[in-house]
Amino acid sequence: MSSTSQKHKDFVAEPMGEKPVMALAGIGEALGKRLESKGFDKAYVVLGQFLVLKKDEELFRDWLKDTCGANSKQQGDCYGCLKEWCDAFL
Repeated sequence: MSSTSQKHKDFVAEPMGEKPVMALAGIGEALGKRLESKGFDKAYVVLGQFLVLKKDEELFRDWLKDTCGANSKQQGDCYGCLKEWCDAFL
């Protein structure tokens, strides 16, 4: 298993609340701005899409690539972050 970033650890350590989309692992300023421009301004909005896609890794990665141009590593980091958060809090 790949190691997780401090950003990932911080995100999954507590409830999501009103965290901005850029709090998600794999989502930096550039991707965050693209997501925000499409209405995904909070981490919970991206979580909603993750759940609509039934937590399916391939579908979520494709959605993230198509929506904001995330590369493979960014897709994987964001997916892993949301999956681990769901495992802990849902």
